[in-house]
Amino acid sequence: MIEHTLLRDIKKDLKLVETELNHYVDAPIQLLADSSAHLLKAGGKRLRPAFALLAAKFDDYSIDKLLPLAVALELIHMASLVHDDVVDESLTRRGRPTVRAQWDNRVSIHTGDYLFAKSLILISQYEDARVAQVLSQVSVKMCQGEIEQISTAFDAEQHLKDYFYRIKRKTALLISASCQLGSIVSGAPDEIVRGLTFYGYYLGMAFQITDDILDMIADEDELGKPVGSDLRQGIITLPVIYALKHSDSREELLEIVTDRRKGQSSVLRAIEIVKGCEAIDYSFNISEKYLGKAKKQLDILPNIKTKRTLQRIADFINIRRY
Repeated sequence: MIEHTLLRDIKKDLKLVETELNHYVDAPIQLLADSSAHLLKAGGKRLRPAFALLAAKFDDYSIDKLLPLAVALELIHMASLVHDDVVDESLTRRGRPTVRAQWDNRVSIHTGDYLFAKSLILISQYEDARVAQVLSQVSVKMCQGEIEQISTAFDAEQHLKDYFYRIKRKTALLISASCQLGSIVSGAPDEIVRGLTFYGYYLGMAFQITDDILDMIADEDELGKPVGSDLRQGIITLPVIYALKHSDSREELLEIVTDRRKGQSSVLRAIEIVKGCEAIDYSFNISEKYLGKAKKQLDILPNIKTKRTLQRIADFINIRRY
């Protein structure tokens, strides 16, 4: 995740976001309050609220105006995570038991629904119709991306365009919306809003590609979940797509990828094959290209301290290892 030093300028306001999140995940029903708080305590760097706050620095920054948006963005993200854990049958997230592991699938689904509904209350406070329009459209596309991921599980015939379609909807669009709406709420002119929107999109694409790489090469303790989770779930990521075309052991990899009952030894063998055919370097190169496009979008922005922060964040995305 993004290092604390890169978010130093908004550290105080991110603490306010955290306080509000604790307030909004509370519920009159104890089970719902406990499950929501459990997810919140799993941690995270609050990346989406952070981008909204940073984007707002380019015009009339007001934490009072931004706070409902920042909290709503994180609630939407949290709702998607708890639903993902049900679909993926995940037992851990960030090194802690998931809501479904702590309780069950029914509690998880209703917890995700509750968090998303709470985000709607926050969004309704804004008179600018673009806030609700953007977040509703992004939420629809996020669902499309998740359904696409489910429908293509264990399908080794996927192409690069299928992968990019999926990660755009799964990850990039909400990060893009965070940048876009932070600048809109602060009253930034259209040119700046547009630049920040595309910055967030390109950075979000790179962020997910890097996530998919780390699923194969990261240390499990730092990653917060077992390596090879995507392979076990039949999710075909960029390194695998490359390896299925270029590896000398592609037939063996194909057999492992499409096996719905593969064990840990098969997963580790698949990772070995992927690492042995330049798939990791290829994927990092694609990520670098997206980050280059992201930084290019910053050229039109005023030369303030936050611009340099956004540049450093893009640099960090490509070197992070957790």
